[in-house]
Amino acid sequence: MEKFTSLFRQKSNVVLGMIHLKALPGCPRNSLSVGEIQKAACYEAQLYKDLGLDGVIVENMHDVPYQHSTAVGPEVSSCMAVISSAVKSVMGETPVGVQVLSGANHQALSVAKAAGLNFIRAEGFVFSHVADEGIMNACAGDLLRYRKYIGAENIQVFTDIKKKHSSHAITADVSIKETSKAAEFFLSDGVIITGGATGQEADVTEMKDVAEAISIPVLIGSGVTKDNLKMYSSANGLIVGSHFKKDGHWEKEIDPWRVEAFMEEVRKLRESDTYK
Repeated sequence: MEKFTSLFRQKSNVVLGMIHLKALPGCPRNSLSVGEIQKAACYEAQLYKDLGLDGVIVENMHDVPYQHSTAVGPEVSSCMAVISSAVKSVMGETPVGVQVLSGANHQALSVAKAAGLNFIRAEGFVFSHVADEGIMNACAGDLLRYRKYIGAENIQVFTDIKKKHSSHAITADVSIKETSKAAEFFLSDGVIITGGATGQEADVTEMKDVAEAISIPVLIGSGVTKDNLKMYSSANGLIVGSHFKKDGHWEKEIDPWRVEAFMEEVRKLRESDTYK
């Protein structure tokens, strides 16, 4: 937990806003240059910074259909490194992370190292699952050795467990609680709990079970809104994407009013925690 609080200066209710990059070159929906994509990302970063978020995560969300981690090419990593570096310049001392879809965790670490980022969000860290893109195998051993190899041990790795948009039938006999314990044992810097899909609420009972089972940070990775925020008040981190967009849809632009209203509720929660 010390690494987490040292990075974010906050033990709970850390708010991380998603910067969903426009489709990158080579992707079916790409229509913008790297410079134009970077400009849009930096605009969103400045918005989040001005509205008091604790950090941001850069993600290639518009690169549908996503490729399996083994097929994500150097053009993705290079573009994301350039753009993420620009975002980091905007955010200054505010932490910046990256996620490369889908399950491209080695690529994410290389981007973070090149761009001077603080953390990555990794899929498939422990136990295999079946995703939209195919079978995703556990990667903790290889990933953390790669982190050591490139001298990126200062970059924290937050890991999804029983992640969204996936089938976990092959590990149905392994509970999310046991999965979290495995992630902790395999040196995860924090686990991320999600609902079944983007924008869907995470299970509060699962969050509490996991938090009781491990001593590393627990983050909520989907479905957090201003209205259900109190349900997740004990979580260490809140990753928010869809709720900050117009009409609460991830494909739309950021709505500053929604972000401001959300952060106002977060401040109230923090103040109430201070005086408990």
